[in-house]
Amino acid sequence: MSGLIVDDISMTFELPAGGSVEALKNVSIDIKEGELISVLGPSGCGKTTLLNILAGFLAPTGGKINLNEHEVTGPSSERGMVFQQGALFEWMNVSKNIGFGPKMKGTPQVEIDARVNELLGIVGLQDFGQKMIYELSGGMQQRVALARCLANDPDVVLMDEPLGALDALTREKMQSLVLDIWKKTGKTIILITHSVEEALLLGERLIVMAPRPGRIHKEYRLPFAEIGVGADLREVKQHEDFGKTRDEILNMIWDMEEEIMGRTETA
Repeated sequence: MSGLIVDDISMTFELPAGGSVEALKNVSIDIKEGELISVLGPSGCGKTTLLNILAGFLAPTGGKINLNEHEVTGPSSERGMVFQQGALFEWMNVSKNIGFGPKMKGTPQVEIDARVNELLGIVGLQDFGQKMIYELSGGMQQRVALARCLANDPDVVLMDEPLGALDALTREKMQSLVLDIWKKTGKTIILITHSVEEALLLGERLIVMAPRPGRIHKEYRLPFAEIGVGADLREVKQHEDFGKTRDEILNMIWDMEEEIMGRTETA
C-alpha cells in the first residue's frame, strides 16, 4: 500500500554534559499518497526533529518510518526537502540548480533540460533560467528551491518553514503556489510552520503538536486548502469557519506556552 506511515516514533537526545532530552514520544501518523499535511505547535514541540526523521537525516530512538512499504533508514531521492533558506548553489544559475539532482543521478542532459523547462513553468520562472541565484529575490529563490526538490520526482515533499523569511505579500503568493503544485503534481506534501493561518491554508490535515515531550495533541481535517486552489487566499480567510478554527488553535498554543513558562518558573 502506498503512503507514509509514522509508526510510534520517539526521539531522545543525549546531552554532552549528561542527561537527556525527550524530543518526541510515541508519534504515529498515517499519511496517504497525495495528502497535504501542515504541522504546527509551540517552540520545542519537535516539529523539525520529526521532519528530519522523515527525511532520513536522523534515526529515531524508537519506532520506525515506512514509505510505500519500505522502511526509511536514511536520506533518499524519494523524499525531497525544502529548507527555510533555499540552500541553493550560488555559483550556478537557476537552471543548473534545478537540474543538479537529475544530473547527479546520471539522467541524460536532454531529459534534464526538458524537466528543468517544465519546472520553470510550474514555479513561474520561465524567463529566469539563466539568472544567477544572487540576482533573485527571496521569493524567487524559494521557487527555485521548490523546483529543485521536484526535479528528483520525490514521492514526498518535506517543507521546513520554507516561507518564514518572506514578506507578507510574497508569502501569500508562495502559499498559492504550494497549493497549485500540490494539485498539479499530486505529491504528498508535509509542511512545518509557526503560522496558524498558514497551517490552516496549507493543510487539508492539520496536526497540532504539544511539547516536552513532543507529541500529537490534536488533528483537524480542513476544507481551506481545497477551497484555496486557484482562489484569492484573502477571501478564503473570510470563510466563517476559518476565524473560528484559527482562534481555537491560537488559544490552544497560548495555553501550551503558558504551561511551559510555568514549568520554567517553578524549575
